[in-house]
Amino acid sequence: MKKAILYTGLLALFFVSCDSNTYEDISEEQNIVGTVTYTANVKTIIDNNCLSCHAPGGVASFRPLLTYAQVKDAVENHNLLGRIQLQNGQQQLMPQTGRMPQANINLILQWNTDGLLEN
Repeated sequence: MKKAILYTGLLALFFVSCDSNTYEDISEEQNIVGTVTYTANVKTIIDNNCLSCHAPGGVASFRPLLTYAQVKDAVENHNLLGRIQLQNGQQQLMPQTGRMPQANINLILQWNTDGLLEN
């Protein structure tokens, strides 16, 4: 009987201690200082998150994101900003492997706000 109470208590403690927050949910947002540019801030994000599909040989090679001009065009004419802001599980989310960290999304959004500057 004592074991059953002990196991029930431990099980209850286990369920109460579970938390579904992700690191992004609990981490502090980064403040963006200065003007965001493609070369200094955005290119690395695109290279690390998009080129596996949006480069020659990728499933989305028809819309490459290899150059400043191509990424700028995707923002201005192909809803790149809308698609990166979708939540996991929503259709048309980019990248399809899962939502980027909010800090990366914020940098790309700020790049747009700052005028889509190259350098």
